[in-house]
Amino acid sequence: MSLEIANLDVSIEGISILRDINLSIPQGQMAGLIGHNGAGKTTLIRAIMGLLPATRGSITFKGQDISKLPSHRRANLRISYMPEDRRLIPDLTVSENMLMPAWANNIKDGEERLKWVYSLMPEIADFGERKALQLSGGQQKLVALGRALIPGRELILLDEPFEGVAPVLARRLSEVIADLRAEGLTVLIAESDDSHSADLVDATWRIERGSVTAGRKDPSASLA
Repeated sequence: MSLEIANLDVSIEGISILRDINLSIPQGQMAGLIGHNGAGKTTLIRAIMGLLPATRGSITFKGQDISKLPSHRRANLRISYMPEDRRLIPDLTVSENMLMPAWANNIKDGEERLKWVYSLMPEIADFGERKALQLSGGQQKLVALGRALIPGRELILLDEPFEGVAPVLARRLSEVIADLRAEGLTVLIAESDDSHSADLVDATWRIERGSVTAGRKDPSASLA
C-alpha cells in the first residue's frame, strides 16, 4: 500500500476540521477526493504534506509512519503537492519556477527531471524562459503540475487542478495526469465534483464536513 490514513483528526486553532479520516490508496493508483468548498479537502492534503499537524491518528507512506515528520522530510520521500492557487513566483521564469523544488531539496538530477517534464508537456517548454506572470491561468496550472513532478516521484497530491481552467486546457491537464499512470505514480486528486476526474481514478471518496465516506470504483482500492 502506498498511502494509508487511519483515524486522522486535524484541528486548526482549536477548531476541529477533520474527524476520524480513514482511507488508503494502493501504490500506482489514482484516487479522487470529492467535496464542496470548505469540506476539508485542502486541509487533508496539507496534513498529508505535513503543513498541518494531526491531533490524532496516523499517516503511513509505503509502510513508514510519517505523521510526525516535518514537511521537508516528507518531500524527501518523493511526495509532492500542487496547490489550488498555483503559488508560482511571478518574476521567475517557467523553468526557474519548476526547478525551485530541486534547488530547495538538493535534488541532483533536477535538470534531467525538467527535461522529462518538458517531454510530458512540450507546450510549456515553448515558454520556458517566459516569466510566470506572463502566462494565462491555465498555463500556470500546467507549470504548477510540472513543478510538483520535479520532486514528486512517488505520490502527487493535486488540489483542484482543473479549477478556473478553460475547457481545452482542462482536457490537456486530464491527458497529462492520465499519462502519470505509466510512470507508476500514486495520485490523489481533490475536486469539488468528479466531472474531470471520473475517468481517471480507480477509486473515489466523498468528504463532507470533515468526514470521509466511500464511493469506491475499484475493489482493490480500499477504504479503511
